[in-house]
Amino acid sequence: MTIQVKSPIAVVSVFLWIGFVCAISFMEAWLKFQAPGITLSLGLGIGRLVFGALNKVEWVFAIAIGIQLVIHKAPLLSTKTVAFLLPLLLLFIQTLWLLPALDARAEMYIEDIIPPASNLHFYYAGAEVIKVICLLIYGITQFKKTDYGKSY
Repeated sequence: MTIQVKSPIAVVSVFLWIGFVCAISFMEAWLKFQAPGITLSLGLGIGRLVFGALNKVEWVFAIAIGIQLVIHKAPLLSTKTVAFLLPLLLLFIQTLWLLPALDARAEMYIEDIIPPASNLHFYYAGAEVIKVICLLIYGITQFKKTDYGKSY
């Protein structure tokens, strides 16, 4: 039995995307505040920079995967395609709404203005968890077992 990869570019892109999200959203985001000398304002400034960069990198991966889906003419309602489209939708929401809203809140803190309570960070973290799960499913669907050379 051998394992065949349907789309190597998509496999590399999806697992790098998962790695970036896990490393930044689930590790860097809260660890930076544990470093000596990091104030809330400094940590928020770093976070804005890092998450802005992460968002751009995510778009590169999403575009690479999307191109592969188009090239391979993937059916729109297949498990594989839906497992990619949901993270893509969440990335749109993060890009157009969550990140700008979180940036505005961070800017308020940096300017010593305390904004009203908000659940935006929970929405962002929830979206990240859903993205990682869906991307993992998508990545797994890229592998296919074959029985080359097996006689029946």
